[in-house]
Amino acid sequence: MGHTATQQAGSGGLKATEHRLANGLRVVLSEDHLTPVAAVCLWYDVGSRHEVKGRTGLAHLFEHLMFQGSSQVTGNGHFELVQGAGGSLNGTTSFERTNYFETMPAHQVELALWLEADRMGSLLTALDEESLENQRDVVKNERRQRYDNVPYGTAFEKLVAMAYPEGHPYHHTPIGSMADLDAASLEDAREFFRTYYAPNNAVLSIVGDIDPEQTLAWVEKYFGSIPSHDGKRPPRDGTLPEVIGGQLREVVEEEVPARALMAAYRLPHDGTRESDAADLALTVLGGGESSRLHNRLVRRDRTAVAAGFGLLRLSGAPSLGWLDVKTSGGVEVPAIEAAVDEELTRFAEEGPTPQEMERAQAQIEREWLDRLATVGGRADELCRYAVLFGDPQLALTAVERVLDITPEEVRAVAAARLRPDNRAVLVYEPVQGAEDAAGTADEAAETDAEGEAAQ
Repeated sequence: MGHTATQQAGSGGLKATEHRLANGLRVVLSEDHLTPVAAVCLWYDVGSRHEVKGRTGLAHLFEHLMFQGSSQVTGNGHFELVQGAGGSLNGTTSFERTNYFETMPAHQVELALWLEADRMGSLLTALDEESLENQRDVVKNERRQRYDNVPYGTAFEKLVAMAYPEGHPYHHTPIGSMADLDAASLEDAREFFRTYYAPNNAVLSIVGDIDPEQTLAWVEKYFGSIPSHDGKRPPRDGTLPEVIGGQLREVVEEEVPARALMAAYRLPHDGTRESDAADLALTVLGGGESSRLHNRLVRRDRTAVAAGFGLLRLSGAPSLGWLDVKTSGGVEVPAIEAAVDEELTRFAEEGPTPQEMERAQAQIEREWLDRLATVGGRADELCRYAVLFGDPQLALTAVERVLDITPEEVRAVAAARLRPDNRAVLVYEPVQGAEDAAGTADEAAETDAEGEAAQ
């Protein structure tokens, strides 16, 4: 087989084993016979942080190209074969990785493995100018529909560019710019594939109602002959000071339905206790209708119609805390900002109450368990921890680490990071015609950080 297996480990009855093929492909299996389905998930260690100036958006563009046919599967065949077999599929791109995934009836796992191996091993034989132009237009239209032509659509892009300075690998978002999408050539795409779409730059996880021995035999059969590639360039260093060092601010006058205050804070790198503490802090402050900011701004003061605070976890650069408040009626942004700062200051001094701590930990625990309970969610997390942190087993103990965080750690990270001198701020002011606008920045932010392929 040309692989080695790690010792099994698990949490809450969940287990996973890791194997490695001779060509460097890492394989993670998690056997679960609860339902007759299985998920196949493939993470490539490439995202927008690997791109260079003038060629932004290439990782996301290539994600789309992976659905345009390979040696034995032409055109839209990947979608047709999976869906015809009763499965579902997609792909997404983020700053730090590109992933592809199928959830299949258990007896169709071999089909998903063959499809993924065929495009990993032979996509270049089918990649031509026609498919490049087709998907270039699809991605440009996606940018128009989700970012450029919707209210608040470019907020995430603007805040990222402010929080990560010019020249930083995270300065641009995965969607890329129109100019760079136009500039991408067929040879750029081919070189990108040769560099990053190799088995030794990927992790394959298969989770669900599987026979591990048979599944490994299929993996060896379909992936084992694909050659490795050693030309990958490591991502540029994403190190930054823990705090920005001064408040960055931009006022945006657009056709939006309401004034808005948005801000991005630099927070600890993913994979650290401090990052888990920050997640808990943002959950207490802005995670749902029981949070402090919702209670203060929406329920008590009635100065906002929505108030949220979420965490974009990043491992190769400081994570990003995303504050999003939409004002109510004619309320001015300075009143909102003063109330937010008052709540952040109080939290930095006092920390969470025991009730808030219990509720936040329960909320994050439920979200994690919900994700691990599905074969697709577990497959994705196993890949994530293998690619970003080197150990898929960490996915099975993530809940335990969150529950181990103390209230003092939560207070300390808030005091150190949720400060006016550590944020980039966007203030949206409506202009004429805004009353006809609709939509929010939430979808744009989510899909920009993790763009999905379309059929």
